[in-house]
Amino acid sequence: MNDPRDRSVLTVDENAVMVLLVDDQAMIGEAVRRNLADQDNIDFHFCADPHEAIAQAAQIRPTVILQDLVMPGVDGLTLVRDYRADPVTRDIPIIVLSTKDDPAIKSAAFAAGANDYLVKLPDAIELVARIRYHSRSYLTLLQRDEAYRALRESQQRLLDTNLVLQRLMNADGLTGLSNRRHFDEYLAMEWLRAQRDQTQMSLLFIDVDYFKSYNDDLGHLAGDELLRQVAVSMRENCTRPADMAARYGGDEFVILLPGTSAAGARVVADKIREAMLARRIAHNFPSRGSIVTLSIGGATLTPKQGESSQLLIELADQGLYCAKNQGRNLVRTLERPASTA
Repeated sequence: MNDPRDRSVLTVDENAVMVLLVDDQAMIGEAVRRNLADQDNIDFHFCADPHEAIAQAAQIRPTVILQDLVMPGVDGLTLVRDYRADPVTRDIPIIVLSTKDDPAIKSAAFAAGANDYLVKLPDAIELVARIRYHSRSYLTLLQRDEAYRALRESQQRLLDTNLVLQRLMNADGLTGLSNRRHFDEYLAMEWLRAQRDQTQMSLLFIDVDYFKSYNDDLGHLAGDELLRQVAVSMRENCTRPADMAARYGGDEFVILLPGTSAAGARVVADKIREAMLARRIAHNFPSRGSIVTLSIGGATLTPKQGESSQLLIELADQGLYCAKNQGRNLVRTLERPASTA
C-alpha cells in the first residue's frame, strides 16, 4: 500500500507552497488571500465549511493548513486532532488562528497537534514567513521519507537479488535440485548437529539403471529430460523442510534425511523407486520394451564424536552397489559395520 504522504510535490520546487485556510468567515479568507497574492510559489485555497476541511485537504494536499479555532458547529481543537488521526493529513503542518492571545488556549492547541499559533490577523510579513517555514519543513520531511522508502526498496531488491543468486549458486542447472557443493556443506552441518544431539540421520544414493545405454540410444537431450524426471520424483517424495535432495554427479542423486530412522529412509526410497516406475519411461535395455528403473542404496547412522560423514557416504554407496549387483530396481540398506560399533 502506498504511503498517503507520497505526492508529486516531491519532484517540484521545494519552495512551492500550497495553503489551505479553514475559516467560516469569508472576510478572513479574503484578507489572507490578499496577503499572499503577490507571493511567488504560493497557491491559496479557502474552505468556509469546517465539515469539509479534511476532505479538501485530502484532495489538494496542502503543505500548510491555516485553521481557525472558533467555528460554528465544530470545535477547532477537535478538528486539529481529526487531521492528526487521518493518515493523509497527519503530518501536514497546522497553524492555528485565534482572536485570543491566551497561553491556556495556545497550550491546548499544541497539545491537540498544532505546529504553530497566530493571533489573527497577523502581520503579512510574519504570516508569509511562518507559512514558508512550515511548508519547507514539511516538504523536507516528505523528501526524507521518500529517500528512506527508495533506500528500503533498493535494499529489498538487493536482498532479493542476492537470494536468487544464492539459490542459483546452490542449484544444479539441469534438474533444479541442490548441487554437489551445497549438498556437501549441508551434510557437514547436519552431521555436526547429529553428533551433538545424538540423533539418527539417513542418506540415500539413487542411480538410474542403464543410463549410459539410454543416453547412447536416445541422445543427450532425452537423457537430460530423464534426469529431470528423476528429480521430479525425488521432490514429490522428499517433502520435509529439513530433507535435501541433490544431484551428486552424472546420473547419481542423493537425499539427506536428518532425524530419520532406517525404516523411515526405506519408506522414502521405495516411494521414489515406485514413482519412477509409475512414469513408465520406455527403455530398450536390458531388453526391448523395458522401462526406466532406479537402484537405491541407503545408510543410517547416529554419528559418534570424531567420526567423519564420509562413513555415511561409504555405507550408502555400498548399499547402492548391492542393489545393482542383486538385479537393479531395488532398495538396499547397510548397517554400521560391527568393527566400528
